[in-house]
Amino acid sequence: MSCQTNCYYLGRKFTLFIFCLTLSVCQLIYTQDRDDTLSTEALKQLSLEELMNIDITIVSKQSEPWFEAPASVYIITNEQIKRSGVKSIPEALRLAPNLSVAQVNSSQWAISARGFNNVLANKLLVMIDGRSVYTPLYDGVFWDVNDVLLEDIDRIEVISGPGGNLWGANAVNGIINITTKNSKETKGLFVEAGAGNERRGLGSLRYGDQLNNNIYYRLYGKAFDNGSTVLTNGSDANDAWAMSQGGFRLDWDQNENNLFNLQSDYYNGV
Repeated sequence: MSCQTNCYYLGRKFTLFIFCLTLSVCQLIYTQDRDDTLSTEALKQLSLEELMNIDITIVSKQSEPWFEAPASVYIITNEQIKRSGVKSIPEALRLAPNLSVAQVNSSQWAISARGFNNVLANKLLVMIDGRSVYTPLYDGVFWDVNDVLLEDIDRIEVISGPGGNLWGANAVNGIINITTKNSKETKGLFVEAGAGNERRGLGSLRYGDQLNNNIYYRLYGKAFDNGSTVLTNGSDANDAWAMSQGGFRLDWDQNENNLFNLQSDYYNGV
C-alpha cells in the first residue's frame, strides 16, 4: 500500500534545514547489516558464473537467474550506483546502454528506449517495486516526483523490447523496474551531505530498526538545491530547483509466502 502527496510550494526552509542537519555530521555514519559476500575479498573468490547469477523478476514476474531470462535485460546494481557517483534515479539510468537519457533542464528529464525521446515519452513502463508510477495525464513519468534514496535501491532492471502481454499498458519499447531494499536490510543510521557549484547543497538522512522478530521499519528525509542550468549562449536559464522529500517504510515478513509492506512519502519541489 502506497500513497504519495505532491505539493508544489516554497520549500527552501525545509531544504536548508535538512542540509544543515546533515552537514553537522562530520563523517558518514553508516552502520548497516550487510551480507559478507558484498565485500571486495569475498567477491574475488567467486567464479564468473556466480558473479553473473543475479536473480531478476521483471521478465516473468517471478524470481529467475539473469542469464536464464528469455529477454534482453540489463541490471544496474546498488554497487554500480554507488561507484558511479550519481545522485538521482535518472542519472543512474544512464548506466543502462539500452536507454536514451537526456537532461532537459534543472528538474526535467527525457528518458525512453528505441528512440523518439522527449519529456512526453510514454512508450516505456516504469515501476518501483513492481508498482507502475506513470501519470494518467499523458501516460509518462514525472521523474522529479518519483525519487527514492539511492542507498535504498537494491537494483534497477531494464528490459529492452515490448512486454505488454505480461505487464499491460505502456510496456511498448521497454520496462524499468526499480527494486528497493527490504527494511531489514537497512537497519542503522545513514547520513550523507554535499555541496558544489551546480548542485549547491544536498543531504540525506535515514534510520532503520526492528520492531520485533519479523517487523522492520525505516524513516528517511532528503533534500537538495540545484542551481540554474546554462543556455547555449552562456546565459542563465533561470531554472533553479529545490526539492525536499521524506517518508517511511514498514515491512512485515510473516513467512516466506506472505510479505506485507506499508510505505508513505511526502514530496515538496519548487
